[in-house]
Amino acid sequence: MERRDFLRAGIAASAGAAALAGTADVTAAAAQPKGRIRQSVCAWCFGGMKLEDLCAMARRCGIGAVDLLDEPQWATVKAAGLQCAVANGPGGITKGWNRTEHHDQLVKRSEELLPEVGAAGIPQMIVFSGNRDGMADAEGLRNCAAGLRRIMPLAERSGVTVIMELLNSKVDHRDYMCDRTAWGVELCKQVGSDRFRLLYDIYHMQVMEGDVIRTIRDHHAWIAHYHTAGNPGRSNLDDTQELSYRGICAAIADTGFKGWVAQEFMPRGDAEQALAAAVRACDA
Repeated sequence: MERRDFLRAGIAASAGAAALAGTADVTAAAAQPKGRIRQSVCAWCFGGMKLEDLCAMARRCGIGAVDLLDEPQWATVKAAGLQCAVANGPGGITKGWNRTEHHDQLVKRSEELLPEVGAAGIPQMIVFSGNRDGMADAEGLRNCAAGLRRIMPLAERSGVTVIMELLNSKVDHRDYMCDRTAWGVELCKQVGSDRFRLLYDIYHMQVMEGDVIRTIRDHHAWIAHYHTAGNPGRSNLDDTQELSYRGICAAIADTGFKGWVAQEFMPRGDAEQALAAAVRACDA
């Protein structure tokens, strides 16, 4: 080989090596989680799995918290090195704060729970509006606000944010009242406390409203927590569903959100593979 050919071969080899190194750097960077979104997981949708096993699986997937737990479960999650992101509150989905006849019982149970939730270091407690059952939305709004205002001083002293979940009334929870973001935002304004906010369930609001990213950008100040699931089907966050979770979670992170985004889908196939894929899809 002449010197000129040798130099050409050396330059080509160097360029090829540089290209491969560059590709390796890009691949390595892509494999590193961006970490702008803190992720949790809801225990109920992994039915039949022991909480200890769910916690171990969550840790392997890079998840830091578990959602929607009752008091006896808090210690299990803490022992696993995870946080409870949301404690279960009083009442239920169908019978909630929109009925004044429920208020005394809901307030009493809230007064028992809120100090315990705060003392356990749990940042949030979930509540629900209840079903319409023929009630006008405006009346339900007034009733919810009146009842919730009764527990806000204690929530403020306890350092706990009470969050009402937005659910769809079209498919999963027919007749549920808090089924639109605008209604929930108005409720936050009427309650008038920084310790009352919304749980924006992305799946449910896709069913009801769509326009998810714009809604998050416009109303993020009223949202303290997020839930995920693929739509349609309320299952895996994969290519069979219509939501782009990477884009949605990037929009959430861009608002400066510091709370939790919780996986709340019913896994199809291998549960751990589905959860790990969902964590990757929500990494922003």
